[in-house]
Amino acid sequence: MTFPLPAAGRRRLLSHSLKFGALALALSAAWAQPAAAQAYPSKPIKLIAPFAAGGAADTVARILTPKLTELLGQPIIIENRAGASGAIGSAFVAAAPADGYTLLMNLGPPHQTVQFFTKGVKYDPVKDFTAISHVATAPQTLVVPASSPIKTVADFVAAAKASPKGLSYATSGAGTSQHLAGLLLASSQKLSLTHVGYRGGAPALTDVVGAQIDSGLLVLSNTLPYIQSGKLRALGVVESHRSKSAPTIPTLAEGGLTGFSVPDTWVGLMGPAGLPAPIVQRINAEVQKVLKIPEVRAQLQQAGYDAVESTPEEFSKLLADSTLVYKSIVEKAGIKPE
Repeated sequence: MTFPLPAAGRRRLLSHSLKFGALALALSAAWAQPAAAQAYPSKPIKLIAPFAAGGAADTVARILTPKLTELLGQPIIIENRAGASGAIGSAFVAAAPADGYTLLMNLGPPHQTVQFFTKGVKYDPVKDFTAISHVATAPQTLVVPASSPIKTVADFVAAAKASPKGLSYATSGAGTSQHLAGLLLASSQKLSLTHVGYRGGAPALTDVVGAQIDSGLLVLSNTLPYIQSGKLRALGVVESHRSKSAPTIPTLAEGGLTGFSVPDTWVGLMGPAGLPAPIVQRINAEVQKVLKIPEVRAQLQQAGYDAVESTPEEFSKLLADSTLVYKSIVEKAGIKPE
């Protein structure tokens, strides 16, 4: 014989059942997170470099991926999706599933500035991406062809002021730190400079080496072999400090442009917004291991980059803070999207 529970008893029983169910779900989720991290990756990973082969993002990606592939246990396939100052490749990743199998190796700017120069950029550089790891800094340098009569920063300023047309400078695209450096250089020294943006650093470098462009503001890693071989002349790096990979090249400020500098250019790894935390932590942990390998650090430095170790939170803050800095620079220059 069964006896019905009083109403109060039924309510207490229901309450206990709900609490037990909630606890079971919480424990299940907690156990599932490490399992998700351990299960990832189970297939090849696509790594998008949104600039042409040979550019900063591509170079750093190719240095990191062999060791990162070993640690993750799955192939990492680098895919170059160049165009629109990185916006084409970045948009592809922003729209990809947040499952860790489509990642982005990018640099900033232009990641945070392309929308300030180009209409129709649909993604937000911070909200639509998950920061995984800051990987390296990429110093930028002002160079001229070896055949140029310009020998120093003072010569460059004098030539730009003396020429009716001013001087042209090549960059890897609108919204890059190189472009911003050119804008600041023109405004601070009251120079007539014509920006010639390319779809990546490699084609820009080709035209500067060939003296089809008066000068170039380009990633140091790309220009360094040509500087060392005598095909290009370095006038100075645009940051506030010398590069560890080329300490003999002075800053433009040291060359006579007192107080001139632009923020460091970062190279970092990102994914689409909403990337699960266990996957983010797994990738970040393996990237940190790779960056501690002396061989990898040496390769980065030889290529012109300074290795940087970071947490996802540190890189996320860098993304947000530097976006505000670049926005201020662009607004002061009076730039409008076109």
